[in-house]
Amino acid sequence: MIHIASLGYRFGSRVALDGVTFGVAAGELFGLLGPNGSGKSTLLRILTSLRRPSQGEAAIDGCDVASRPAEVRRRLGVAFQSPSLDKKLSVEENMRFQGYLFGMRGRALAERVDELLENFGLQDRRKERAETLSGGLKRRVELAKALLHGPRVLLLDEPSTGLDPAARRDFWEVLGAMRGRDELTVLVATHLMDEAERCDRVALLDQGRLVALGKPGALKDRIGGETVSVETAQPALLAKKIEDRLGLKTRLAGESVRVDSPDAAGTARKLLDAFGAEVQAVRVGRPTLEDVFLTLTGRGLDAGEEEAP
Repeated sequence: MIHIASLGYRFGSRVALDGVTFGVAAGELFGLLGPNGSGKSTLLRILTSLRRPSQGEAAIDGCDVASRPAEVRRRLGVAFQSPSLDKKLSVEENMRFQGYLFGMRGRALAERVDELLENFGLQDRRKERAETLSGGLKRRVELAKALLHGPRVLLLDEPSTGLDPAARRDFWEVLGAMRGRDELTVLVATHLMDEAERCDRVALLDQGRLVALGKPGALKDRIGGETVSVETAQPALLAKKIEDRLGLKTRLAGESVRVDSPDAAGTARKLLDAFGAEVQAVRVGRPTLEDVFLTLTGRGLDAGEEEAP
């Protein structure tokens, strides 16, 4: 349903995408995981035909995004990170104006608006101005708008940014119900591990390059064992001490030091015995997608700079 081959893009001398290649099957929930500046938003802009690639090709449902942009847009639903609601219009008015943009009119439009408002639990909010809604309800309206014209592919850019945990969970439950009902193919760009964990497959992007691709579980199995995460006031200093004194390989992740080990509980005890005064907290758990990213790139998911507009 989504085909990307040797895709590249440059902002002047800066490489935003560097030969990215992957495909997304019909009905798949596919994740793009990476920090700011990894190329996620640039890739979405190319898929929506807002930018032409510097090299390579991209297609949606067999339509090349560069040569057949109008056909691509008819097949796509898009919810970008930046809000698109007119805050002075009601929920229903926002929906209707979205329909007009896709040539929808009359009874067909009214029935489709009613259907989506019902599916998203927004019927009792239809006359309320968008500016009065909570963040979670606004994102529901954004998603309903994106699905109004019945697209085959849905693109989501950081869909739950700014939402509290309850609203984020609710958003994904609603999306899951819509996927099952409409057989949607969904591509979501995110820097949040819990969102990436929901995906059937995940592509890890770093500085415009594809560094890993696969099912979340399979990617984490590359590391194996368990991970000990140590919080400390001076992570870089403690990491060096651990490597020098105990001979253990470490990774830095924000304010914590991580150590992979087949015997995480035993390793945690060794760390506490040797450096207890410098340790603020210790956690033991299975590797995460962030651990995979750290292993492959040496950087955390909170690294990187914003992509150019």
